[in-house]
Amino acid sequence: MTLPTYNVNPRALPAVDSAGITRIVTPVILIVAGVSGTGKTTIGALLAGRLRWRFADADTFHPEANVAKMRAGIPLTDADREPWLRAITAWIDERIAANESGVITCSALKRSYRDFLLDGRPAATMVFLQVSREILERRLLTRPGHFFPGKLLNSQLDTLEPPAPDEHVHTVLAEGGAAETADQVIAALWPHGEPNPEGAPVPGVL
Repeated sequence: MTLPTYNVNPRALPAVDSAGITRIVTPVILIVAGVSGTGKTTIGALLAGRLRWRFADADTFHPEANVAKMRAGIPLTDADREPWLRAITAWIDERIAANESGVITCSALKRSYRDFLLDGRPAATMVFLQVSREILERRLLTRPGHFFPGKLLNSQLDTLEPPAPDEHVHTVLAEGGAAETADQVIAALWPHGEPNPEGAPVPGVL
């Protein structure tokens, strides 16, 4: 299966110094997207730890009203998601203004949501995690206590608009382990070498 690929924004490409070490020369905001159960949070935190970048889980940006609706098994509407998406872009813009790289998760189910996150932000790039329904259902059964109930998976899949080739979103098959998927993301986005590889990785933190 051949997945669509694209070139990372050239201004965000790493430079290789005389010692052969790859370094990011401009800030990069990596958005890890996908429906619930794709492993966004786990994979995003792994990537942030390896890259030594700040990490944010988009679930924490939901207003309490959204969390209450999801706990009750009520699907969110576009109007519900609007303040959530604005909070995410505010975090992204803060990182860019501070000249900091970062990793943030977001379901980004619709093209309009992805456009809202990416348009006008050349430092931002997105990977969309692709997982079969069967594996999604199995994963959701193994995370009790999360405010997103498994019964809402159908509503997310109904809402989902898979990224089109002209969106410049990189789709990654994420049906293996989280570390394997993180390896795939880094290899795809930085084929010339992992950025900032010196030193031990640290946990990603909000």
